[in-house]
Amino acid sequence: MTFDPSREPLAGNAAHLRRLNLDRVLGVVMEQADPFTRAELITATGLSAPTVGSLVGDLIKSGVVRELGAAPSRGGRRPAAMEFNARHGFIAAIDLGPTRTRLAIADLRGEALAHHVIDTPAKLAPDALLGRLAAAARKLMKQTGAPFDRLIAVGAGAPGAVAWDSGIVNHAPNLGWSQVPMRAILERELGVPTVVENDVNLAILAERWRGAAQGQQTCAYITVGTGIGAGIIVDGVLHRGHHSMAGEIAFLCMSPEHVDGQTPGWLESRASLKALTARAPRASRRDPARWLGEILRSSAGNHRRTRKAVESAAVLVGIAVANLSVVVDPSLVVVAGALMAEDLPVVPEVRRIVKRVVPSPPEIVPSALGKEAPLWGCVLVAANEARRQVRLRLRGASRVSD
Repeated sequence: MTFDPSREPLAGNAAHLRRLNLDRVLGVVMEQADPFTRAELITATGLSAPTVGSLVGDLIKSGVVRELGAAPSRGGRRPAAMEFNARHGFIAAIDLGPTRTRLAIADLRGEALAHHVIDTPAKLAPDALLGRLAAAARKLMKQTGAPFDRLIAVGAGAPGAVAWDSGIVNHAPNLGWSQVPMRAILERELGVPTVVENDVNLAILAERWRGAAQGQQTCAYITVGTGIGAGIIVDGVLHRGHHSMAGEIAFLCMSPEHVDGQTPGWLESRASLKALTARAPRASRRDPARWLGEILRSSAGNHRRTRKAVESAAVLVGIAVANLSVVVDPSLVVVAGALMAEDLPVVPEVRRIVKRVVPSPPEIVPSALGKEAPLWGCVLVAANEARRQVRLRLRGASRVSD
């Protein structure tokens, strides 16, 4: 047989085109909240009926699409209805905090099937700590009835600066971590692709997905609690910065006399919950928001110093939010954390300062997701990665069949 080189590119191009069409159909399928028909897929994708029919057949065979039977007739033969099988696979979410860690198991739509909160085993070395959390995630899957061999991806948050491309936690002072390969450890423990992200970045992603920032293209999330941090979205994209340090407003220098770096002048050392509780050691054993609320409502003279400290912290946070607003120009800023509780005077003071300083001030609103925001962010990034993995698997299967 004589080799004809003209045939090889055609075969390769046809296979490549089929994979592109598969991606197009799969993208539409995964976004469908309700059952759909082949005719609706043809309209949504712009592909021919034979192409859609063939690709849908592959998706049904793989288990990604589930047939539901005949749909209501619109005149003539009743079409076959189908839906995206969100439980074709599962994802795990791990929001690692300095004292508490939140875990969730969800389907491919990001709908949580189970949720659990455990104490963070912070005294353990990073490998052992993350191994313990991986075991807790496996246990939660078992309790949910989700087969472990159908775990597709994991989303994990860390309270510190994370190099997103490598999954290394560069710096997490509240955990005592430096240069911890969190992604590599979790992938070794759980055996699936893992996305690791800063917890505040995850919070703004979650608030934009299903919280207070829905529909906002440029927005920010600022938390003021034990630590202080910000997550920023610009034109619909999470802004991480060159060193993955965007939003680390804890390091803001708030006055000229502190630029030498020797006198504590960083925002977090003056305005965080840690800074305030240092003035009243007994308070650290209680719920911080409740403790502060009681003090601020009290007329007792011995609380005057603490009230003054909270007022000073509110001014500093207001200046920080104003400065961020001038640089980023967000339409909305979501505020969260113990110091941003609704019954405390911090948020009204922040609004007052921002309104006075910023030419076009953003709307400032409380978090809709509260302490769960970073966990929902973990669910979101894990669901996105799981869908990507499903696409890759189907592409691989398509290559084999070609």
